[in-house]
Amino acid sequence: MRKPDSKTIVIIGGGVIGLSTAYYAAHKGHRVRIIDRHPPEHPGCSYGNAGMVVPSHFVPLAAPGMVARGLKWMWNPKSPFYIKPRLNLDLARWGFGFWRASTTEHVRRCAPVLRDLHFESRSCFEELSSLADPGFDLQRRGLLMLCKSERTLEEEAHAASEAIELGVPARVLTAAETAQTDPGVRMNIAGSVYYPKDCHLTPHRFMQTLLHLLKRSAVTFEWNTEVLGWRKQGRRIEAVETSRGDFVADEYVVCGGSWSPTVAAKLGIVLPMQAGKGYSLTLPHPRQQPSLCAILTEARLAVTPMGHALRIGGTMEIAGLDESINPIRIRGILESIPGYYPEFVESDFRGIAPWSGLRPCSPDGMPYIGRFARFNNLSTATGHAMMGLSLAPATGKLMARILSDEPIPTDLSLLDPNRYA
Repeated sequence: MRKPDSKTIVIIGGGVIGLSTAYYAAHKGHRVRIIDRHPPEHPGCSYGNAGMVVPSHFVPLAAPGMVARGLKWMWNPKSPFYIKPRLNLDLARWGFGFWRASTTEHVRRCAPVLRDLHFESRSCFEELSSLADPGFDLQRRGLLMLCKSERTLEEEAHAASEAIELGVPARVLTAAETAQTDPGVRMNIAGSVYYPKDCHLTPHRFMQTLLHLLKRSAVTFEWNTEVLGWRKQGRRIEAVETSRGDFVADEYVVCGGSWSPTVAAKLGIVLPMQAGKGYSLTLPHPRQQPSLCAILTEARLAVTPMGHALRIGGTMEIAGLDESINPIRIRGILESIPGYYPEFVESDFRGIAPWSGLRPCSPDGMPYIGRFARFNNLSTATGHAMMGLSLAPATGKLMARILSDEPIPTDLSLLDPNRYA
């Protein structure tokens, strides 16, 4: 039922952030239209990811040590983090912003915000799973940070103590204890850290659930629709101009993932972002099946059971808006897996088509959520990097409150989309 103060809202972007924003905005009685440049079946970043819901991930991408690691890794195209060398002013500015943000103080300020958003999302996923039929395989079994070396285990044990101080449960396990926790797969590790509040799900089934709920809420979709420009009057957007005509609304929200800066730039708005390409491979019938999702810590790979299948993915490749598959990156993934799961061999992945997706990364590793200062009716929700799925429902709820002009109970300054204006 529409409320007297309901608005017409246009959301640009049909990924998990855009759909989540649409769901919670429609839930408040608003009339919502989603515009997306791709067809509905496009397997974008919201479909091929690791499907993890991770309260354990309270450290932003920009953190102490990441610059040194990045410089070490960037010369190896197989490494977990790779920047494709190129002359690009936006990349240089992003790199400078990343360097400035990679401090202990930045992590200290961001950690409680990310923790709260992840826990809010976890509650939302539980609620949404009760509405879904047949569901999206939400599994509340926790996550293992698998460590090959004792040194890495010590580092992760220190991170676990910080997690506990923040109210995120964690437990350091020996190799034998890890094997007891997940006996379905043989591991060659020094030990692990177990985060019992983490969850996993099947991303494409979650997206199908959202689409079903949105159609039931009378949300309309404009697929294969490119944003060409904007009509504006003073501090208000009057319409968004697209390849299928103009769309008029009371509110406009940019949820275009890695393409958000391009959309914002048509209004002269600078939104610093780099696309971080990730890859995944999904085994339909793995020779062994873990029951918990895991991070292969040194290799920076994520491993997630999805029904009878097993998805392995990761890496961060900064190479612009390029979705092509780099076979060297895939080779790096395949070479790392047997080091943790010795039963697996590279031939297991023969004939498996790799997937790639572009994750929107801000310089400080924090998402952009909120209104742009330049226009009264233009907002954004983007820049979630590797945590897009995990933070999507909480982001959607937050954006619905902003669009409804409701008071926000928390300080959003760390998420302010104008912080680099």
